[in-house]
Amino acid sequence: MRSSRIVAIGAGQAAASLAARLRTIGHEGPITLIGDEADIPYERPPLSKGYLLGARDRTRLHLRAEAFYTERDIVVLTATKVTAIDRAARTVATAGGSVPYDHLVLCTGAHARRLPAAIGGALSNVFVLRSLADVDAMASSFVEGARILIVGAGFIGLEAAASGRKAGMQVTVIEAEDRILKRAVGPDTAAEIRALHASHGVEILERARLQAIEADQHGRAVRVRLEGGAEIPVDVVLVGIGVVPATELAAAAGLALDNGIAVDDRGRTSDPHVWSAGDCASFPWRGRRIRLESVQNAVEQAERVADNIMGADKPYDPVPWFWSDQFDVKLQIAGLSQGATRVVRRQSGTALSFWSYDGDRLLAVDALNDGRGYMIGRRVLEKGGSIDPEQVGDPTVDLRKLAGI
Repeated sequence: MRSSRIVAIGAGQAAASLAARLRTIGHEGPITLIGDEADIPYERPPLSKGYLLGARDRTRLHLRAEAFYTERDIVVLTATKVTAIDRAARTVATAGGSVPYDHLVLCTGAHARRLPAAIGGALSNVFVLRSLADVDAMASSFVEGARILIVGAGFIGLEAAASGRKAGMQVTVIEAEDRILKRAVGPDTAAEIRALHASHGVEILERARLQAIEADQHGRAVRVRLEGGAEIPVDVVLVGIGVVPATELAAAAGLALDNGIAVDDRGRTSDPHVWSAGDCASFPWRGRRIRLESVQNAVEQAERVADNIMGADKPYDPVPWFWSDQFDVKLQIAGLSQGATRVVRRQSGTALSFWSYDGDRLLAVDALNDGRGYMIGRRVLEKGGSIDPEQVGDPTVDLRKLAGI
């Protein structure tokens, strides 16, 4: 195991975490990361915030300095596209030749969903926000006074909306669902975030379905038409309607798929020599199969794969957690609130949290500027415990004592 050849396709958060972990736990063989972007592994969360606003330069996004990889003998191939996986020969093909492996780890991430070209999705000022290249492409359009319409009120769309207002733009967000953040948080948390945006001048239109983006004679979007006939003039359009797991290579190689690249609880695919981690991988979790799009999952799942490649044989059973910075609010989430039958609100000053339960069993905590509540809730979930819903809403009750930690 210590001398095996390990190749990761994808050079993002998961691949970087995999490589660092392997070296930390004593792997001595060749490690190669192959990424199709021009940069070494970098952080994605700041793209919709500091980098978009020009407050954070490119090199500060890098997860590690180039010297980190050189000193640990980790080869990072940037701007390199893998064209095929040969599972029989255990090689991956690139334009520069084939790369052999003993263990292959698919950290291919996900692609931003785009609008169809037939309704204006390919116009020159219609953008998605997934990569450094995406932000660089839209930077010249992200200026004071410009009218931006954001399609989709998920985390990316709302973070970009906050950044747009900070830049002095006129911001409209349209959401096809009946409320914002429907996949991510409960209705109480969503209502707070919606009110936050409204207080900063962001216009949010729910149940608003885009019909078409109209262009001028130069091929630039100038107007968005909604179903029902409403029209909104625009200078720039940002599409934030989620992502699709990048499974093309896995599918062509004949690996099992299930809402992503299907792995077992060790991170292994249907081929025992191929593993997967990050946004592209779906895994069994407490009686169902899930796929998590978060930094936490990319890091922790990749590290567990590294451990298991080295023989640990340990299951991956995370407590999911997420965060989002919007205006002056930090939203921190521990657990998954789907299936909640009861939500308890707890507020002390500006610290606010919502505790989601199925009966008396804690499922998740959504904390807004309440780092203490978030950390206590996360620790309770990590221990597999709960916290009394009858008392958690009382701000005079000491949460730490109530949680027994």
